[in-house]
Amino acid sequence: MSTFVQDPHDLLVIPGPIEVTDSVLYANAHPSMSHVSKDFIPVFGDSIRMTREVLYAGSDTQPFLISGSGTLGWDQVAANLVEEGEEALVLHSGYFADSFADCLQTYRASVTQVKAPVGRAVTKAQLEEALLEKQKEGKSYKVVTFTHVDTSTGVLSNAKEIAETVRRISPSSLVIADCVCSVASEEIKFDDWGIDVVISASQKGLGTPPGLSILLASARAIDVFKNRKSPPSSYYASWAKWLPIMKAYEAGNPAYFATPPVNLIYAYNASLKIITAKRSASEPKWPTEIITPLEERFALHKAASQKVKAAATELGLKQLPQVDEEAANGMSALYYPEGLGAADILPRLAQRGIVVAGGLHAECKDKYFRIGHMGLSVVDTERGDVDRVVESLKAALAEAKAQKGIP
Repeated sequence: MSTFVQDPHDLLVIPGPIEVTDSVLYANAHPSMSHVSKDFIPVFGDSIRMTREVLYAGSDTQPFLISGSGTLGWDQVAANLVEEGEEALVLHSGYFADSFADCLQTYRASVTQVKAPVGRAVTKAQLEEALLEKQKEGKSYKVVTFTHVDTSTGVLSNAKEIAETVRRISPSSLVIADCVCSVASEEIKFDDWGIDVVISASQKGLGTPPGLSILLASARAIDVFKNRKSPPSSYYASWAKWLPIMKAYEAGNPAYFATPPVNLIYAYNASLKIITAKRSASEPKWPTEIITPLEERFALHKAASQKVKAAATELGLKQLPQVDEEAANGMSALYYPEGLGAADILPRLAQRGIVVAGGLHAECKDKYFRIGHMGLSVVDTERGDVDRVVESLKAALAEAKAQKGIP
C-alpha cells in the first residue's frame, strides 16, 4: 500500500528511536502471521542475510535476530562467550561501558576497565598498555569490549584501530563491538577489520521500531562458544537455543525456541531493503522513499553531522566530544551555553515540534543535550529535518537568551 502516510507528529531526533519511513511503519502493521508460516520464513531468512551486508560480513558469520533491546546483546556475549572467572577488558568512553561491565560481572566475569576522560575515547596507547600488562602476567583477556558510539557522550571510538591492536598484541582475545548507536550510520567493516561480535538494535540507524536485538558473530566467536567447558549461563540468551533457529530460517525451514517478533521482522526487512538497495522491481514503490548505496548513506550522515556541529559552533555551543575525529556522525552531544539549562532549551524545541534528548552521563547529565541525526532524517534530504532542527535550535536559544538577558 504505497499510498499509506503516517500521521503528522513531532519530529523525533533523539539518538534512537528515530523516525521511520512509511514503508517500514506499514510493514510493521502486517496482518498477524504465524512464525512458521511459509510466507514469513523467507522474510526472516532474507533479514538474516541482509544483516551481514550492512556490516560487510561474509557468509561464515552468524547473525542473531532476537526479540529484545540492544541490552540483550550484552547478555548474549556474557552468557555465551565468557565463562565464570574469565577476564574481560572493557574500554570505557561513557555510560554504556559501565553497563556492559555490570552485565559481564553479573555473569561472573572478572572485569577490568580502561577509562577515558569524559568526552574522549580510549587511546591506542592505553589499550596497548592494558594488553601488554596482562601479557606480562602470562595471561590474556577472553574478550575486549568497546562502545563504537557511546550514546551518552556522542564519542566515536576507532573500531578498526582497536580491532587491529587487539589482534596484534592479544590474538586470542575476542573483539566485541557495542554498535547499537552506530550500525548503518557509521562504516563498520566486520570482516576486514577483524571484529568478532557486533551488537546492535533495530531502533537507531537501522530505521525500525524498537524491540529487536541484533547481533553478528564471527566464525571464530562461534567456535569459542562451541568449545565452552560449561553450558551457557543464560536460558533465553543461550546460543545453544538460538543458533539452530537462525540456521533453520536462513535455510528456508521453520524452527521454534521462542516466538520471534514477526511484525517487527517484517518492518526490519523493509528497512534493510532500503539500506541495502535490495527492493525488487515487483514490490510497491513508495514515492517519498530514498534508496542509496551504503557508501553514500555514510557520506550523508557525515554531511548532516557536520551541518549540525557547524551550526552549534556558530551558536557558541561546545561539543561533549573533545576531539572532532571522535565525534559521532549519527548524533551530536552539545553543552548548554552559560546561564542556560535543559528547562530553557528542551521545552522551547518541543514547542516547535522537535524532540531531542537530555544528558545521560552521570558526571555532567544536567549540562548538555543530545540530537540524533541518523536514518530517514539524514538520507531523505527533501524532508528538511536537519535544517528544521538547526533553525529551531537557533530560535530556541535566541528566545531563551532574550528572556534571561544573556547577550
